[in-house]
Amino acid sequence: MKFFKTIAVCALSAVILASCQSNPKPLPGLTQGEVDSVSVAVGVAFANMLKSSQMDNINISKVMSTIKTVLKGDTVIFNEQTAPMYIQQYMIKANEALGNVKAEEEKKFMEENKKNEGVQETESGLQYKIEVPGNELKPGPQDTVEVHYKGCLTNGKQFDSSYDRGETIKFPLNGVIPGWSEGLQLIGEGGKEKLWIPFNLGYGGREMGPDLPAYSTLVFDVELIKVFPFAGKDKEAGK
Repeated sequence: MKFFKTIAVCALSAVILASCQSNPKPLPGLTQGEVDSVSVAVGVAFANMLKSSQMDNINISKVMSTIKTVLKGDTVIFNEQTAPMYIQQYMIKANEALGNVKAEEEKKFMEENKKNEGVQETESGLQYKIEVPGNELKPGPQDTVEVHYKGCLTNGKQFDSSYDRGETIKFPLNGVIPGWSEGLQLIGEGGKEKLWIPFNLGYGGREMGPDLPAYSTLVFDVELIKVFPFAGKDKEAGK
């Protein structure tokens, strides 16, 4: 889980900082420039860890003063055992709070988006616009499909594209996020559509890399190249 990464980086930072005090005297064989550079490197790693762990709004001055206190050997309110436990509790609560904020933002976006011409909404909350309906062969929930697609956030920032990679992707509809599974069943082979997938039909509170934050509303342009019917359909039909 993400808090283990937080604890690991904090521990690494503490070890390095232990040999890099405010006015450090380099260890034999090390230069002042090397000490200064690793200090900056620790700062970069620590800052990026905070951002990726959704903890970039914590009190940095408290962090720095506590580091100095611990390195001097003085006592603070947490120890080596209780600090990780509190970090875990905080991150669970912070993740829930972020989810509530993102839910409100998403609600406003989707309410405005469905007013646009051609946009429809399913019972699940998925919004879609059929640009090319395709032929009569629509995929079922167990079928495999071959598609081309481009994925963006609601601000237009692209996070993935099969077009950029120059190759289609093939997958079973029961092996992808619910928004994809539902959305691809709305068009036929050769069809094109645009999907707006709420985060509860996407990746939820999971961060899927630096370009796809937790609680992201997903926007996809999808082209259904080919449908591969589920192999068991004929057997089931013959029962």
